[in-house]
Amino acid sequence: MRSTAVCAALLCLLAAPARAEQKYDLAKVVAECAACHGPDGVGNDVEIPNLAGQHDRYLYLQLQHFKSGRRPHKEMRYESRHLTDDEMQDLARYYSQLPR
Repeated sequence: MRSTAVCAALLCLLAAPARAEQKYDLAKVVAECAACHGPDGVGNDVEIPNLAGQHDRYLYLQLQHFKSGRRPHKEMRYESRHLTDDEMQDLARYYSQLPR
């Protein structure tokens, strides 16, 4: 059931009208996050937070803070360093649409 919801959420985002300037593959960006946070937004370890169902604004702000160094976390600083603002917004929207 959960994998069906994950696929549906990703398909909705991918089927949405693309931004004219979008130059990235959201599925690839999600796959990078899924290595730790799981494809369904549920962390693979108790030390890794669950992202599924979190508010999109919260997720977006956390990504911004990791990237800027305002929120210190070695791995997330490394992973977020290359994310554009659009990618952070799309990731936040994707994970917020997943069921908890």
